[in-house]
Amino acid sequence: MALTAQQIAEQRKDVEELIAGPDVGFAKALFFGKFKAGLLYPYPVLPPDQRAAADEMAAKVRAYAESHIDHMRIDREARIPDAVVRGLADLGLYKLTIPAEYGGLGFGQQQYLKTMEVLGGHDASVAVFVNAHHSIGVRALCLFGSKEQQARWLPGLYDGSKLCAFALTEPEAGSDAGNVQTTATPTEDGSAYVLNGTKHYITNGGIAHVLTVMARTPDPSSPKGKVSAFLVTPDMPGFEVVEARAEKCGIRGTATGKIRFTNMRVPKENVLGQLGRGLQAALTVLNYGRVTFGATCTGHAKACIQAMTTHAKKRVQFQQSLAEFQLVQKKVAFAAAHCFAMEAATAECAAFIDRGAPDYMLETAILKVFATEHLWTIVNDTLQVYGGKGYFCDQPIERWMRDARINTIGEGANDVLKAFIAVVGCRGPGVYLKGLQDDMLGGRWSLRKLGQSLGVVGQLAAPWLTTGTPEVPVTAPELKDDAYTLARLVREFGLKLPHVFMAAKTEENFAVSELVHERIADIAIDLYVSACVLARLDSLLGQAGENAKAVTDHHADPVAGKYFLKLAFRRIRERFAALDDNDDASLLESARATIMKF
Repeated sequence: MALTAQQIAEQRKDVEELIAGPDVGFAKALFFGKFKAGLLYPYPVLPPDQRAAADEMAAKVRAYAESHIDHMRIDREARIPDAVVRGLADLGLYKLTIPAEYGGLGFGQQQYLKTMEVLGGHDASVAVFVNAHHSIGVRALCLFGSKEQQARWLPGLYDGSKLCAFALTEPEAGSDAGNVQTTATPTEDGSAYVLNGTKHYITNGGIAHVLTVMARTPDPSSPKGKVSAFLVTPDMPGFEVVEARAEKCGIRGTATGKIRFTNMRVPKENVLGQLGRGLQAALTVLNYGRVTFGATCTGHAKACIQAMTTHAKKRVQFQQSLAEFQLVQKKVAFAAAHCFAMEAATAECAAFIDRGAPDYMLETAILKVFATEHLWTIVNDTLQVYGGKGYFCDQPIERWMRDARINTIGEGANDVLKAFIAVVGCRGPGVYLKGLQDDMLGGRWSLRKLGQSLGVVGQLAAPWLTTGTPEVPVTAPELKDDAYTLARLVREFGLKLPHVFMAAKTEENFAVSELVHERIADIAIDLYVSACVLARLDSLLGQAGENAKAVTDHHADPVAGKYFLKLAFRRIRERFAALDDNDDASLLESARATIMKF
């Protein structure tokens, strides 16, 4: 059933409440045709002491993983051994993001992601297990907990004896986070809340010792109430583990739980953050989780590249190694280019967090969609290069395929995130241009009022028409052409959107034009990631001077970065064209006809 105008207005109000703020980050500026270079350039580099600490921890984890984490066994037995959980604690892994004052290492996001990249390249189950504890478990307490709550709850969360979980997802609330049905009813004396509801698909949910639970509390301004966050422990009467370890396709080592709350009393002191601001807390925490996807997908992509190229050079068919066939080389080049881009976009997003940037919600959503979609292609291509050999369980490739599939679903399904990117990105330009429509309908645009009309047009068109091609400040001469091309595409994006809005005719039409949203999001994704790639390339070429081979990291080859730009620019142009020339009407007619038959 199509949404009514009132339902669309209510959803818009909810979204605006969540994203309201005067700041316009890098990605949002792209929708105005602007390039806020100061937010991306120069490419982020950790100070020597922080880099040394991060590299040391990453090296320890890599050595431990190679000698003690049997990824094949973890998948086969669907469990991370207790010895591995303790071993990671001994390395200090659970201390990474906890503030030093509570016994942690106080790592920033860029430091933390170096370790998560290692885990992502070795075993996805362990990476998800650790990230559920850190990025969306401990992080909620660090960001929104009071000093008293932090002092009470954080000690013990870094030695492996206590684990965290983040409980948002329900049977009726997944990507639609605002549809939480679990209720938290205040007691008559106001000393506590009584929780009732069910949570499922919760990583660590059945084994965690501290859970951040989202539940709906009464609010006088909203008939359906608002979502609040609560700190919950399994020893509270009414807490029930319905299923501790659900069987699933991939990341089988993680304990994905289903839990139920029945008249569970939670003291008011356990409210995390502001009452009624739980969704804001959830979205903030998910920003950290989505950036971590960038790092784990980068690590996984690097493992695929090594496996793909090693096998391609050894395997001989038709008297040639597979590495000599162009269709195999195409897969290797795609993987190298997109791995380079994942790493660049991850570094920039992590730097936004470390700097305390006020607005990076779109950037993290873009990174999550980009990294997970292209990793899926890379894993699939790796299996294709391996052929039948890769399909059997004595090789890790088939597990990589199963593990990678959840990435495009977890922490915001990519289809939903693409709509989010398009709608949130278009909000600023759309609000500005709506004034033009209002003036036209209000009679202030007419030949009899030519002077006033021109004033209206000039005011409303100024953000686009008075802006020339923006500057992309690269210093390497060999990047000047690519920088200019990117700048022209950014300006074209800003100029194109008013025509898209006018073609939709009404806000209600645009709100449900998901095929248009997808194209807009895909353009924004490639524009943003290309900007990150150019920043990284400029940094690498500056380090290496005229000799790019001075860079020793095999995955930091400028050749791969430059190839990514060619691929991305081509995709952007194709999607610009598809905004005007497409088969959407036939697509929808066919889909609806098929749906009616079954």
